[in-house]
Amino acid sequence: MSTDQGIEQSSERAWFKSSYSGTSGGDCVEVAAGTEAVYVRDSKAVGSGPVLRVGRDEWAAFVTHVK
Repeated sequence: MSTDQGIEQSSERAWFKSSYSGTSGGDCVEVAAGTEAVYVRDSKAVGSGPVLRVGRDEWAAFVTHVK
């Protein structure tokens, strides 16, 4: 797992906001799936905040655990 700025904010990624995120702002998380990793960012800091990069196997384990 790592955090990156700049290049990971690519507009080429298809970002999806959490279905638990409200429409009035607040705590919003967005996720984009890449070929080798899953990327997570704060939707309130798009373009200026860090992006968390997690390996696909690690992401699958995380999702399985939180279900």
